[in-house]
Amino acid sequence: MVDRLGEGILDDDGEIDRGRVAERVFGEREALAWLEGLLHPRVSAEYLRWREQLADLPDPPPVAVTEVPLLYEVGGETRFDKVVVITAPEQLREARANVSLKGRSDRLLPDREKVERADYSYVNTGSLDELDAFVASVMEELRASSAPVRP
Repeated sequence: MVDRLGEGILDDDGEIDRGRVAERVFGEREALAWLEGLLHPRVSAEYLRWREQLADLPDPPPVAVTEVPLLYEVGGETRFDKVVVITAPEQLREARANVSLKGRSDRLLPDREKVERADYSYVNTGSLDELDAFVASVMEELRASSAPVRP
């Protein structure tokens, strides 16, 4: 990554700083495409290994949850039985973020479209307790209607 993006992505200890990487790639589409091409196959392979490990357990869990920020953008929704979309207004996202969101929203599908395509959706403008209650209700429904995880 340093060869491609430069030493400016390193922190004071010489480790890759995700915030610096974000600053570098979100302003340059070619660099972002390169990084996604590097990371997405690795993340997908790791996810598939994890699912296989779950399925091989003597008592596999009835529900496995995976966070995929660019799920619809990369066509990954076909890998999942159900999709939950949690959104928040742009201004609230920016206030909650630890890094700049500048340049990120341009390439994302609108929340409206994601919500239409999802099996469950929630607008996260409330408290953590409210979000937890939503997640608990979805998990209860999924557990009640699902068979063991299969790869």
